[in-house]
Amino acid sequence: MVKVGVIGTGSIGLHHARIYSSLEGVRLAAVADTDLQKAEEIAAKYNCKAYQSHIDMMGDVDAVSIAVPTILHYQVAMDFLKNNKDILIEKPIASGIKEAEALITEAEKRKSILQVGHLERFNAGVALISSMIEEPRFIESQRVSPFLGRCTDVDVTLDLMIHDIDIILSLVNSEISDLRATGAKVFTDNIDISHAWIEFRNGCIAEVVASRIASEKARQLKVFQHNAYLSLDYIKQEIQTHRKIGGAVKSEIKKPEEKEPLRAELISFIECIKGRTKPIVSGFEGKEALEVALRVSEEIRKVM
Repeated sequence: MVKVGVIGTGSIGLHHARIYSSLEGVRLAAVADTDLQKAEEIAAKYNCKAYQSHIDMMGDVDAVSIAVPTILHYQVAMDFLKNNKDILIEKPIASGIKEAEALITEAEKRKSILQVGHLERFNAGVALISSMIEEPRFIESQRVSPFLGRCTDVDVTLDLMIHDIDIILSLVNSEISDLRATGAKVFTDNIDISHAWIEFRNGCIAEVVASRIASEKARQLKVFQHNAYLSLDYIKQEIQTHRKIGGAVKSEIKKPEEKEPLRAELISFIECIKGRTKPIVSGFEGKEALEVALRVSEEIRKVM
């Protein structure tokens, strides 16, 4: 039985608690939040302990999900790693590269599992379209939302774009040769709109757009490769394929198997704990995505 805890019971953490409480071979042992009343409400619902400080739950758990503000990721994660606990930390892995590297080093030293919560890797649509991709030559991604007032303490690159950066890096598997970006602050003191152009050494190019002040929500990934164009609509959970066969183009629509990405992610985390295996998105992949997202933000600030 794996005893798990959840740090942070906000809009994301409460779903971690919900899913852990239903998994076979897992016991949700504790939750923690600086708002003790909120933690107690979740604890009462799922019959576990509630704490105001994450330090106090240390003896109750084997592993934890960390769903606190990004600025707190490093300290909370390090506290658990130094106590030989396995951790799943919501994206981004940390606020900066040095912090990310320190977490990776500590996890390796302790032989602890360090997984980063890049949820879209467990999206059924992403899994299906990834299986169809061979040698992408051009990739377009769009991830835009109306202004919700959440995660305004970070740039949109770390809030939204980092999802697509992580997916693109996994699909292309090549070093970046050039990166350009532009964007703007609109409703917050941080970057709210971001548009990046990324060139890879193998010749692939990616155009990545993210905004948190759009009129409506849109999530799309388009991949162009030899004799084929593939498109994923995250919201509809629909993949369109267009392939040139002979002198004609054959089009097809595919629907991936419906499943909750977060449940798949947490199941994978538990399997890594039990088997002591490397996560699909380890600290290394989390750091890579963070490096590119920070680089995009840096390029935008040069032209603002």
